[in-house]
Amino acid sequence: MLLPPHVTPRAFARLAQINAAHAGAPKALRIAVEGGGCSGFQYDMKLDETAADDDIVLEGEGQRVLIDSVSLPFLQDATIDFTDELIGARFVVQNPNATASCGCGISFSI
Repeated sequence: MLLPPHVTPRAFARLAQINAAHAGAPKALRIAVEGGGCSGFQYDMKLDETAADDDIVLEGEGQRVLIDSVSLPFLQDATIDFTDELIGARFVVQNPNATASCGCGISFSI
C-alpha cells in the first residue's frame, strides 16, 4: 500500500490565501510528476478546479491538493510544504524517494 504525501498546515494556509484573493470557486493545488528536467523527473504544480476520477484528494483547512494516480508512487510519503525565502515563495516537495535533485528543487531522480 502506498503512503500518500503529507501536506503541511503552512501549505494549506497559503492555498487558502490564494483562494481568498480570487473570486469564484476555490481551486485545488494539483501536483504531478512528469519526465524531464535536469535530473530526470520534474514536479508540475498548478491550480485546478476539478478532481479526476483517479486522483487522490488530500484535504485540510477547507483546501484540497490533488495528485493523479500515475504520480502517486513517485510522491509516496513525501511532504508538500510552502516556503517563503529570499529566493522566492513557492510550494515545495520534500521527497524521500528522490536520490538526487537539482539546485532549484523542481527536478529530481529516483
